This record gives sequence, C-alpha cells and structure tokens, in this order.
Amino acid sequence: MFELWGRLYARSISGPDAGLADARLAVVPDFPPPTQRVIEAAARKGVQLDVVLFEESTHTAAEAATAVGAEVGQIVKSLVFVAPGVDPETDGLRPCLVLVSGANTVDLALLSAALTEPNMRRATADEARELTGFSIGGIPPFGHRQAIRTVMDPDLARYETIWAAAGTANAVFPVSPATLRVLANAVVTPVTVVRQAPSEQHAAGASTGA
Repeated sequence: MFELWGRLYARSISGPDAGLADARLAVVPDFPPPTQRVIEAAARKGVQLDVVLFEESTHTAAEAATAVGAEVGQIVKSLVFVAPGVDPETDGLRPCLVLVSGANTVDLALLSAALTEPNMRRATADEARELTGFSIGGIPPFGHRQAIRTVMDPDLARYETIWAAAGTANAVFPVSPATLRVLANAVVTPVTVVRQAPSEQHAAGASTGA
C-alpha cells in the first residue's frame, strides 16, 4: 500500500509486526522540517501523531484515499480562503482555513455567511504558502505560521478516523474528528455541498481549491 512509514508510526507497532516495523524504521529518514512542525504543534496539545510517509504524492483526495485504504470522504482537504482588509493598502488579507471532507466542495456563499465576510475568495498558491508557511500539496490543518480561524466540515464527523496532510505532499496522519477539531481550534459549521467530481478533488490538506 505504501513504501515508507513515518518514524512515530513505526514506533507504535508491537507484537508480530514489531520486527517489520524495526526494519522499516531503519530505512526511514528523519521527517522533513514542515512535517516536524506539524508533529510538534500537535505535541504541544498533548497529541502524538502517527505520520505516514509515501514515495508517491498524495496530492489529491482520491490518491490519498487509495494510499491509506480509506473512503474519499475520510480525507481532509485543508483549503485556504481570504477576505480583504478594510483598507487593502494597510490591513492585508484575513485568512480562513476550511477543513473539508474529500467528498465535498466549499460553498463560498455559505462560508461568507458563516464568517460574515462578504468578499471571501480562494487564496492563490503564493498567498496560501505565505499565510500558512506550507506549500500547496501538504497544507496541514494546524501548525501554521500564524493563527488562522478555522472552519470544519460537519461531514467529517461521520467517520471514526480521518486522514489529513502533515506538511508535505507525501505525508499524512490519521486522527479522530474530535481530536482534529481540538488541534485545529476549529468551529464546526456547514459550509460545503456534496459532491465533487473525482478529478476535482484535492488533497489531504493539500490545495487551495474548493
């Protein structure tokens, strides 16, 4: 299913698979800095992440779902939206992160209403990277460069386990919806519609697309 396992994930294995885990651990390099930032952000809230690294990209929700053996709806897309400041020359952009089930797409009107921001729009790739500190393809639900107000899709609560990006385009981690809500300091509110075409679904936290 995948080639490389994250160091923390390998350490969590015991019993008959322990020897295999040790072998995998021996060939796995340290996590890249973006992923390490996500791990440390979770640790500050008392949560140890089981990060999984892949040789191939898990950029789209469909790719991530196939890689981890989950439904597309279990994949968390971390999507960045922005609203202009009162004075665009001095106030800059006000960002919002939306954590969306991989089966859904953001309804911009619902999002604008929920945030009382009439001029919300999707962030560009450069804006998303500047605001979060992570590149498209691996934007995580938390651990960003700055505090970002975060909205969470209620549909994610349908699943016992969901999967989110861990800072790079080939790193993901499993988490319960309740734990993710706490880690991301998210407000749960309906801002999506069902359902995207598979070709339009974007990654485990990986894209600024809706």
